[in-house]
Amino acid sequence: MKVTDLMTHDVRACTIHDSLNAAARIMWDHDCGCAPVVDEHGKLAGIVTDRDICMAAYTQGLPLDAIPVERVMSPRVISCARGDELDTAHRLMRTHEIHRLPVADSRGRLVGILSLSDVVNHSCGDSAAPLDAVEIAATISAIRRRRKPAALAAAASPNGDAAPARESTKPPKKTGARRRKPPTDPR
Repeated sequence: MKVTDLMTHDVRACTIHDSLNAAARIMWDHDCGCAPVVDEHGKLAGIVTDRDICMAAYTQGLPLDAIPVERVMSPRVISCARGDELDTAHRLMRTHEIHRLPVADSRGRLVGILSLSDVVNHSCGDSAAPLDAVEIAATISAIRRRRKPAALAAAASPNGDAAPARESTKPPKKTGARRRKPPTDPR
């Protein structure tokens, strides 16, 4: 089966000059977790996810309409072609630990998107030659693998800002509150 048989053809994208508010609006209106980012020629330039938007709002402390997509998007986009085999696209998702795979034409223009949900739904359907359930489980496991806490603390956001320090999970130390003696009257 080919990617074009399962991908979403009518994909909504934002431009590198849009604000995160515009990207969030696309995700809300079309019930999706990411928006591909295109340049002025419709060429795939990046991808921004709902998590990227949340983390940008948290780390930058600005309203979403004040943060340009270009500052937050991931410019390194793993994509596939509509003529690729479904197994190839699925392998890309597992290897790169991603849920969604933009589909581009030979000129790099966005033509669709394939999600892991599309692959799973196809695999669970009555179609011929479903992907092996073990392969799908391996992909989900790779995507959901937790990073080590040290890697999280050292991580930087895509725009180069350092991630905020994580708060300690230890309860605060008890400090023995000492009772003060009432002041003595020097009369």
